Amino acid sequence: MLFADRLVVMRGGGDLATGVAHRLNRAGFPIVVLELGVPKTVRRSVAVSTAVTDGEVDVDGLVARRVDSAGAALRVASEGVVAVLVSEDVPDFEVDVDVLVDARMLKEGGVTSLQDAGLVIALGPGPTAGVDCHAVIETMRGHDLGRVLWEGEAAPNSGVPGRLGGQDELRVLRAETAGPVEWVVGIGDHVVREQVIGTVGDTPVRALTSGVVRGLIAPGFSAVPGLKLGDVDPRADRASCHRVSDKALAVGGGVLEAVLTYLNRTA
Repeated sequence: MLFADRLVVMRGGGDLATGVAHRLNRAGFPIVVLELGVPKTVRRSVAVSTAVTDGEVDVDGLVARRVDSAGAALRVASEGVVAVLVSEDVPDFEVDVDVLVDARMLKEGGVTSLQDAGLVIALGPGPTAGVDCHAVIETMRGHDLGRVLWEGEAAPNSGVPGRLGGQDELRVLRAETAGPVEWVVGIGDHVVREQVIGTVGDTPVRALTSGVVRGLIAPGFSAVPGLKLGDVDPRADRASCHRVSDKALAVGGGVLEAVLTYLNRTA
């Protein structure tokens, strides 16, 4: 493969990160994803982070497999499979990391360094291109979605979810109290407004709008007040629950553009 010797390490394996992995994998880059031992992912059916719990997942034809060491990660990535390694820090791969993509969406600066890799890319608001990383990819829906920023920051976090099917805040499920999360519905199920779809401790979680459950945080996750627990899509398109989203692919396209621009400049 043309880019077989260009290692890409990604921090975070949620749904946006998976769009990035999808684009880069199709272009032939070996990819290692670093994740938490208990991922916070909501859209688990379209996230490579699900390999942490399931061992292996297939998302739109993209295969991701959990590995237990940096060496195993390199071997699996060289086979065209996304390697998912539980690690909060970037381990010593004993080879150069050509590209580091911070896809954790922490919404703060100072969490990456220009010295982390030959090219450091961050997704969304918080990091500043030229200070914390080499490039930032815009993640806010709209005209600039997926745009590569070589200077400055992405649009600030609005605190309001993107509008889908005429709904924004009402489609997002959040914890009111602390406690373990349990669900009585699954991703892809149809729900109606005010329906009890799960609990946080002894507190019921109700759908705030009718639609299809697009995402749910893993059962048993220990929630804190305000934590995003799930997502109900009022468009009620069940198939979309299991496909990488337009937004994730747009962000992935921006990352791919940044990587190819970097390789062209340094060739």
